[in-house]
Amino acid sequence: MSDLTDEICFKLRRLLEDSVKRNLADGILLSGGLDTSILALIASRFISLRAFTAAFKGVPAPDVGYALLLAKNLGLKHLICYFDEGELYDVICAVVKTVKSFDPMEIRNSVAIYVALRMAKEEGLTTVMTGDGCDELFAGYDFLFNLKGEKLKLELEKLWTVMSFSSIRLAEAINIQVKLPYLDSPLKNFAMKLGTQYKVRSEKGQMWGKWILRKAFEGILPSEIVWRVKTPIEQGSGTTILPSLFNRNIPDGEFEEKRKRYLDEDKVTIRDKEQLFYYEVYRSIIGVPHPLNPRGRLCPQCNSNVDEKATYCRTCGAYPI
Repeated sequence: MSDLTDEICFKLRRLLEDSVKRNLADGILLSGGLDTSILALIASRFISLRAFTAAFKGVPAPDVGYALLLAKNLGLKHLICYFDEGELYDVICAVVKTVKSFDPMEIRNSVAIYVALRMAKEEGLTTVMTGDGCDELFAGYDFLFNLKGEKLKLELEKLWTVMSFSSIRLAEAINIQVKLPYLDSPLKNFAMKLGTQYKVRSEKGQMWGKWILRKAFEGILPSEIVWRVKTPIEQGSGTTILPSLFNRNIPDGEFEEKRKRYLDEDKVTIRDKEQLFYYEVYRSIIGVPHPLNPRGRLCPQCNSNVDEKATYCRTCGAYPI
């Protein structure tokens, strides 16, 4: 590494330590990815940290293996929160009610977050850390990897204006508090000003997001974690199984009949069986989607208001809009 890269890594480690100390919590939602592993490493120096990892039972959930590796490495008390189809429906109802969405990707991710938060609550914890914000600030998403310089900078700036994290609302719903160290002001400001060449960069023959974070903790965290490819929550927790689960449980005839009815009656476009299930939960708890501001921009698939600059609908997940 160059002297400048060394200097940035040193400053970044100091900022992260200060941020974690200001946002210490009793526990952490540990995926075994880079983001939460960094927080766990630092927090474990100051507190007897408890880690929680959610996984759908009986399907591949790669987060479990990585989280176990880190928990063993740091000597953490680690609970794996397995859940199955029998628990799933109550969890989905709680999630839909809280996040006010029937976007399949949002629900798949939030289900795992809710299960882990609920376990932390049942274990008596009142505060939990998450790694939210790291991907947005340090360019962790693979759709950013082909962008360079100013284009990458502009795309990140757009992300910063719309980033939102369901963990905050889900925690509030069960009376527990989440701490988000990556959004601590000094660290956040540093990340926003950092050049994009330190965020997306080639290493070991492939492109990586969060490059500077990986270099800052290379040799400190296990290499399997430092160079772990970004894994979405749904993939890491195994909730990617949900589309096939609903495809199996909802007959084709029922799906076609309901899809047509909801389009005719509610003016809502239902894209697949999984979304149908979530929409019926949403409809029973919240009601038919409608704009709070009829003169504002509307989602073409569910008629909810969307931000003027939004590329997708937070209510139904329509993309692009």
